[in-house]
Amino acid sequence: MYNIRVYGILIENNAVLLSDEFYKNIFMTKFPGGGHEVGESLIACLHREFKEELDLEIVIKSHFYTTDFYVPSFFNTNYQLISIYYLIERKMNSTLKTSHIKYDFTPKHGAQSLRWVSISELQEEELSFPIDKKVITMLKNSHNL
Repeated sequence: MYNIRVYGILIENNAVLLSDEFYKNIFMTKFPGGGHEVGESLIACLHREFKEELDLEIVIKSHFYTTDFYVPSFFNTNYQLISIYYLIERKMNSTLKTSHIKYDFTPKHGAQSLRWVSISELQEEELSFPIDKKVITMLKNSHNL
C-alpha cells in the first residue's frame, strides 16, 4: 500500500516557503502540499492543496523530485510514502499571509502558519520529515549554496 503526497516548492527572493503545522498533537515543518486523492491527477492534487490550505492559485513550472528510497508513512507504517515535489510560482495578484515566527498559531488540530526561510540559511534539521530533508539538500545544491 502507498501513501502519495504532492508538494510545491515556492521560491521567491532566494527564500523557500515552509508550512508549520500541528496535526495529531505533533508540531511539524514541511513543504506546503498534501495527500493525493483517488481519481485525481498529481497536478490537480497540488492545485487543490494550495487552494484549500493556502487559498493560493499557483502555476506549476516543473517536476523537481520524486522519492527514490523507502520511507514508511509517518502516521501508518503499513504504507510506503511516495512524495512528489514540483517547483511552482504564484499566479499574478495572489497574496499570501506569512509570519517570521515558527509555529505562529495556537496549537490545535489542523493549525498552520507559513514562513519564508532563506535557502542559504536553511538546514535539514528545520524540516520534520526525511524526504523533505533530502529535498532541502537538493535545493541548496541546485542553487550552489
